[in-house]
This record gives sequence, structure tokens and C-alpha cells, in this order.
Amino acid sequence: MTTPVPKKSVRGSNSGVAIMAVFDLLGRKWNMRIMWELRRQNLSFRAIQQTCDGMSPSVLNNRMKQLTEAKLVVSSSNGYELTQLGQSLMNTLDPLRNWSQEWEAELNVKSSE
Repeated sequence: MTTPVPKKSVRGSNSGVAIMAVFDLLGRKWNMRIMWELRRQNLSFRAIQQTCDGMSPSVLNNRMKQLTEAKLVVSSSNGYELTQLGQSLMNTLDPLRNWSQEWEAELNVKSSE
């Protein structure tokens, strides 16, 4: 499976627009979870596997390759860690997390009416 990158066709879009590549990359199973787990600390391969509900080593290996090719994660002597670009992405998603809580509250209000 190829790594989604800007200026290339990705799932759901042939435009090559960078944001579509980001959505494709983060929408692939486990990628967002791996980024989430690495946002505060470096983790070994095995630690990532354990925090991600014991995903198979082959799937994790594939996901780490994708995130590394996308320059969001790097392997170091301290384990895997977010790159500066990866950390920037996670910080950029903070307002979306806040919005999602508003959305959840609104949906709860609508469903109880």
C-alpha cells in the first residue's frame, strides 16, 4: 500500500491537493491512533503495539513505514517519536478536537429532544 502524499492521487481524490492526502493518511486504520499515542512520549515498537490493542506486528510495521515516509514519525534510539511536522499536525488538530466536543454535545441535545 502506498503512502498518501500531496500531488498524487489518493483514496477519494485525484486532485493531488495536500489536505486530501492528509485525510487519506490519517483515515487509514491505526495511523491516527499511533500519532495520538506518540503525541506525549516516545514509544518502542512493542509499546505502540500494546497501546494499540495488540495490533499485529505486520500491520504496525506497515503503518510505521507510512508515517515515516510521510515524515510524521521517526525512529530514534529512544523509540518512535513524532517529528516536528508530526507534532505540528497534532497541535493543529486541537481545535478540531474542541469542535468535535461541541458537535457531540449538540447531537446529544438533539437526540434528547
